[in-house]
Amino acid sequence: MVRSAARFVNWPEPGPETVALIREAARIALNPPPEWLELLNEASLSGERMREIAEDPVLAEAVKRSNLVVVLHWAQANLLHPGRRVAPDLGPETLSAARDLVRRGLDETALDAYRTTFGVVWNRCMEVSFDLAEDRDQLRELLELASLSISTYIEDTIEAITARMQAERAELTRGAHAERRATVSLLLEGAPIRRTQAEEQLGYRLTGPHTAAIVWASSPAVSDQLETAAELLMRVGGAGHRLTIVAGAAALWLWLPVGAAPEVASLDSGLDSAPDVRIALGRPGTDVEGFRRSHLDALEVQRMLIRLTSPRRVARHDDVHLVAVLTADPLRANEFVADTLGGLVDADPDVIAAVTAYLEAQCSTTRTAERLFTHRNTVVRRLAHADELLPRPLASNPIAVGAALEVLRWTR
Repeated sequence: MVRSAARFVNWPEPGPETVALIREAARIALNPPPEWLELLNEASLSGERMREIAEDPVLAEAVKRSNLVVVLHWAQANLLHPGRRVAPDLGPETLSAARDLVRRGLDETALDAYRTTFGVVWNRCMEVSFDLAEDRDQLRELLELASLSISTYIEDTIEAITARMQAERAELTRGAHAERRATVSLLLEGAPIRRTQAEEQLGYRLTGPHTAAIVWASSPAVSDQLETAAELLMRVGGAGHRLTIVAGAAALWLWLPVGAAPEVASLDSGLDSAPDVRIALGRPGTDVEGFRRSHLDALEVQRMLIRLTSPRRVARHDDVHLVAVLTADPLRANEFVADTLGGLVDADPDVIAAVTAYLEAQCSTTRTAERLFTHRNTVVRRLAHADELLPRPLASNPIAVGAALEVLRWTR
């Protein structure tokens, strides 16, 4: 049974045997198995209240990082001082997650994720306790103290983060950020709002062309690179200005008033000065609907890159639309690629390149040779080798093979 520490004026003192068991349990928690973390993350992102967070890759990753930090902090504290009340962790990852929630317009109800995770943590704790304790009395004392410790730690953490979120919200409301963020949210939701009012609040014209981008970093620790990437987008895209919304401690939403998405190659090379940043680009659109649609496209691209753990740093919606649709269910996408390509998945890159170029050249070996700057006979040999590796001959299954190769291209 979960009990609040408020009912305990004096924190219970565990016996020496229980102290030893708690320390041993803490050692186990310091190296949590991947399946533990998977269950923890799944629980923390479940439920209707968490849907908006779960559907946003940056927010979801922030929650997952915070989950790990919270577990490790509790374990480290109990390794050093077994059985004592653990002070909340307010390190960079936890505070960054709190700032992200506020900047996305979410309130403290999102912190229920910490309470949701208690069930997962408690189940793992009971498993460890049953393995460690030697008799019923020892087990009872260990479980009672563990329940009190974990539940109190979670409630203390929620209280501390709530205070930080309130301070962050107060800071934001003193400036224009909250108003701009709220206006963008209304536009993205398709809510009725006068164009002139929205333009005044945003300092950005909604008439004409728009190309949206999402710029995000791997960690808040490298968020200084975001502005570098935003300036790169403007320069490569030929834009004189941009609308920028701070979407989190490690993410920006941008709109450029241009009718063509910036070139991927130029962006990719320019990101050498911001190596931890990635960029997702939407299709260009026009007026308010184009403003909205382009952002949703960019969000789809971002989700795909994260879903596939793709190494690509830049992607445009026009280039990945098919892959995004095919990989909406990652498990089935992996099965499709494996079933369609067979041994071609692990073939020499030159063979894969030959098949890809051959399909792009509308199955002409002559044009394929010209594309690859190689002899036609070399192309023919590589295609013959590909047929040996494919479950079905290329000539009888070109569309499926092409789609599978496109998925494969974005995962390597």
